[in-house]
Amino acid sequence: MGSRSYANSISLAACVIVTAIGLAIALPLTSGMPDPVRDIAVGAVIIVALLVSSAIKVANQWDRAIVLRLGKFQGLRGPGIFFIIPVFDIVAYWIDTRVITMSFTAEKTLTKDTVPVNVDAVLFWQVLDPKKAALDVADYRTAIGWACQTALRDVIGKTMLADMLEGRDKISAELQKIIDQRTEPWGIAVIAVEVKDVLIPAGLEDAMSMQAQAERERQARVILGDSERQVAEKFGEAAKTYQNNPVAFHLRAMNMLYEGLKENSTIVIVPSTAIESMQLGGLAGLTAMSMSMGIEANKVSNG
Repeated sequence: MGSRSYANSISLAACVIVTAIGLAIALPLTSGMPDPVRDIAVGAVIIVALLVSSAIKVANQWDRAIVLRLGKFQGLRGPGIFFIIPVFDIVAYWIDTRVITMSFTAEKTLTKDTVPVNVDAVLFWQVLDPKKAALDVADYRTAIGWACQTALRDVIGKTMLADMLEGRDKISAELQKIIDQRTEPWGIAVIAVEVKDVLIPAGLEDAMSMQAQAERERQARVILGDSERQVAEKFGEAAKTYQNNPVAFHLRAMNMLYEGLKENSTIVIVPSTAIESMQLGGLAGLTAMSMSMGIEANKVSNG
């Protein structure tokens, strides 16, 4: 819009300047002539000024003008100022050669596993051949929009929901490849495609959340079971150590009883079978008890 208004202002200024110069020349020459002749001269000056102003065109650095002469392609013009032949030449299109962004969506499209999704994406594209963009397609902007939507629906229909949620980069690359193949004959290059968001139904979102929570609980139980297995293995190794060393076994038993009494400050009830198996009532048990008490006393005195 800014470039067109600037070009119009240039044309208007040229019209005013040419009119002023023409009147400055024509009025003195026709001063002694009849009024109809003077009117014809003034009209001719105005017509020439309008033709000159319409022949002057200005294109910005990023603009290219498609010039047709009597309906036939004449050439590209711009950037900068250029001239056309009034009446015979027209500027059919102004092509913007900058990188252009365009958003497109696909609403309630079924994935490969029949899940309706809404997908939003952004396209970055650029006109590389203004002649093809103007002459080979009626409205290249509308054509690009439809090409993007159809390509997005095709990709969604061939993709599983899990792959779509996890592999947006892969979907974007595939979309870019498909759209670029469709727009290349029009002189348009696709620079990048970015998938912004994938929306799924609220009920399915809750179900997926519950599924993820159940999976986390399952993993927690597996980790807990593996921990129990490792603890049991360590207990088995400890049992093998105590099996060939009764004194160490008795010391460990007495230490467990002592820790229980010390922590709880109460009476610990031990089954008689445990006392007999640990031989706490015999000489070995008394020896182990005395050794354990001695070790604890040394710890207290040293602490």
